[in-house]
Amino acid sequence: MATRLVQINMKARDDSALGGFWAEALGWGVSSEGPGVTNLEPEGFVYPDPVAVCIDLIVSPEPKTVKNRVHVDLATTSAAHQAEVVARLKELGATPADVGQGDVPWTVLADPEGNEFCVLDPRPLHHDTGPIAAVVVDCADPRAMARFWGEAMDWALHEVTDHEAVLRSAKDVGPYLRFLRTPDVKTGWNRVHLDVRPYPGDDPAAEAARLRNLGATAVDLDRDVPWTVLADPEGNEFCVLTPG
Repeated sequence: MATRLVQINMKARDDSALGGFWAEALGWGVSSEGPGVTNLEPEGFVYPDPVAVCIDLIVSPEPKTVKNRVHVDLATTSAAHQAEVVARLKELGATPADVGQGDVPWTVLADPEGNEFCVLDPRPLHHDTGPIAAVVVDCADPRAMARFWGEAMDWALHEVTDHEAVLRSAKDVGPYLRFLRTPDVKTGWNRVHLDVRPYPGDDPAAEAARLRNLGATAVDLDRDVPWTVLADPEGNEFCVLTPG
């Protein structure tokens, strides 16, 4: 059994407005499975497909108070393209953000609700990822995260050092998943988290048990939902969706 990363879940005060920003930012389509939920995916996309990691925006009244531990990096193809993307995103409502990055070749912005993201400098590694180059997760121990997530999903481990761990779909398409060492300490629930999905025919209860044996812990939502909420070994919440 195995899971694969299918989407990131982002809390939003106004899911429709924030979804509109990200749809314009990525050039993706917008849909909704119900009130308070906005779904984003590429035009013509057949879910699930590792060529893209989709975005679900879920309405939440809780304010953003700390830097997100999960963010996206956007790909660019040249210095001119990077400047063009940054300018366009600012016109859409993004603002410059300082997360202590210093003098770096990428640009850190925040979306209209303050969620940090990066517009990367052009890199050959990201030539075929689509608009999202990577989903980035802050962590204390990239090697430990590589061990857990490398077993939790069937994604391939591309690199692991004391500084970062990098995975990508087993089909070698779509964005990368990057665990980046940071001194920040996790406080409270992550407003942005990963959603993984088992394959058709897999037993979701058995898959959740397998993930707990790997080091995940159960998270009690105090309500009934059709998915399972767990936390990875560093306490980052993630959802195990129904197989499909």
